[in-house]
Amino acid sequence: MHRVVITGLGVISPVGNTKDDFWRSLLAGVSGIGPITRFDASSMATRIAGEVKDFDPAAFLDRKEVKRMDRFTQYAVVTARMALNDAALDPKSVDPERIGVVYASGIGGIETLEDQARTLLEKGPGRVSPFFVPMMIGNMAAGQISIHIGARGPNFTVVNACASSANAVGEAFRLLQRGEVDVVITGGSEASVTPLAVAGFSSMKALSTRNEAPQAASRPFDRGRDGFVLGEGAGTLILETLEHAERRGARIYAEVAGYGCTADAYHITAPDPEGRGSSRAMQLAIADAGLKPEDVDYINAHGTSTDLNDRLETLAIKQVFGSHAYKLAVSSNKSMIGHLLGAAGAVELIATALTIYEGVIPPTINYEDPDPECDLDYVPNKARHQEVKVALSNSFGFGGHNASILLRKF
Repeated sequence: MHRVVITGLGVISPVGNTKDDFWRSLLAGVSGIGPITRFDASSMATRIAGEVKDFDPAAFLDRKEVKRMDRFTQYAVVTARMALNDAALDPKSVDPERIGVVYASGIGGIETLEDQARTLLEKGPGRVSPFFVPMMIGNMAAGQISIHIGARGPNFTVVNACASSANAVGEAFRLLQRGEVDVVITGGSEASVTPLAVAGFSSMKALSTRNEAPQAASRPFDRGRDGFVLGEGAGTLILETLEHAERRGARIYAEVAGYGCTADAYHITAPDPEGRGSSRAMQLAIADAGLKPEDVDYINAHGTSTDLNDRLETLAIKQVFGSHAYKLAVSSNKSMIGHLLGAAGAVELIATALTIYEGVIPPTINYEDPDPECDLDYVPNKARHQEVKVALSNSFGFGGHNASILLRKF
């Protein structure tokens, strides 16, 4: 089995459209949550989101290409280019059949779907764009990345709700472990701050309605949490076999050492009330890496700012780690960027890799009134300088999907 390392990172997020801006914002505890500007949300119960700001796709893509891509695909292709540049990897220097793309989106081109449904109803079927289907379908991020990069290896898309991109990274890890490829471009993208998506999540009572104080709305593990905040963006990672990375003298952020993937088999939206699926995902990732629970220093939590998730994720951590749970640092990037749905796992894994590489843990902001059932060390409100040798990143999704990735300092 081959060892697998992370050599390149690309991010577009509500707190920055480059890896460096994203990381600086996380460490400073900057919130990217604000009033929705992309459409008129005045009639909605929730009128806030973590929108991507100041993103100009024409700075990276041909204008004709821009018009033929949904925003989620634009984010994916641009972050893939960023990640390759960050890795100092020219795809032309690698056998194209040895480059894979494993990508994810929970929802795909919902903005295009809404726009073209409106066109159908208002103007008739003859006015629906011939590019509607290839813009909307969820696999198009992976397809467009491979077209732009010239990657001819394994190429597929993972759709697993909020665990999607964590699963994508895990499956990329497996391809590389088995030696089927040398490089995989992996991650996830989401652009679902749209009227239908916001209305749908609002109807489920899943979203925070703290509209008058948007930057304080996402508050994982805090007693006053009232729902998650929808976010958008993309995270792309370059994974390579260790041999390939060392052969070209690549910088290595961290080693991907373990992957756990489970199902709750319980409910379409609610997590297992005993935390069995999520705890087992963590256990599998730790065992896959050949480590023990007490070897883990830090957990980048799923930490959604919903009542059930935060309470049950805390319970699952205690089940896995026992007394060591109280020695762990645990934090949630969602306190600052909101919930990026299918892109969350990848973006948060990028933050985890940077935590290991830089030796700084981003905080959980808005942690003001501790919930007695959430009693771990959530790195409250201020970044912490601490060496992290082993970290887990958790992602759990509707349908009972659980994924946990273990990174180790290289």
